[in-house]
Amino acid sequence: MSQERWTEVDDYFEAALVGSDDVLEAVLRTSVEAGLPEHQVSPSQGKLLALLARLVGARRILEIGTLGGYSTIWLARALPEDGQVVTLEADASHARVARANFARAGLADRIELLEGPALGTLDRLQEEGAAPFDLVFVDADKPNNPAYLDHALRLTQVGSVLVFDNVVRDGAVVGGDGSDAKVEGIRRMTEQIAAEPRLSATALQTVGRKGWDGFALALVIEPTD
Repeated sequence: MSQERWTEVDDYFEAALVGSDDVLEAVLRTSVEAGLPEHQVSPSQGKLLALLARLVGARRILEIGTLGGYSTIWLARALPEDGQVVTLEADASHARVARANFARAGLADRIELLEGPALGTLDRLQEEGAAPFDLVFVDADKPNNPAYLDHALRLTQVGSVLVFDNVVRDGAVVGGDGSDAKVEGIRRMTEQIAAEPRLSATALQTVGRKGWDGFALALVIEPTD
């Protein structure tokens, strides 16, 4: 099957089950106009994140990798009024676009964007005793996925869900010569998850408007402290 057909199938289900949204479409437009890379999740994937947040009854969500804030808005909309998304973004220009998008969506009071390298920010969150997060969504630099997993385990509790995006890489996760740092980061993360008794996990391949990729999903089943 072709990329064209994959996109047509996404169009079909998005029209039937996700629907159009003027705010989210404006977020995508402004992100493109600002020159941000088009690495955001698809509408169907955004809806999946929102459904996951609702399924676990999330009140606090951690997102690593904000970009223009598209996925952040999906997550924030799934929270109760007193819920919060803490989202981490290293690029100052991306953060400026995201903040404007949060205001456009009327969700600035429900989202805290922390700017700077994520590993340093995660260290500070732990030092400050940040309350456990119910859902962690990681969509950032893949070489650091193993470190993001370590931090996520320290910032969650039994029943929390971890989602790592873009783990298939057009199938490169099972091929290559080890020279791709992104693929190696995903492999190391996968090995860590497999060896981690506190997690029960799986990974799914996906095709669609974002091409051939997939995500890893893990549930915290034992205390993380």
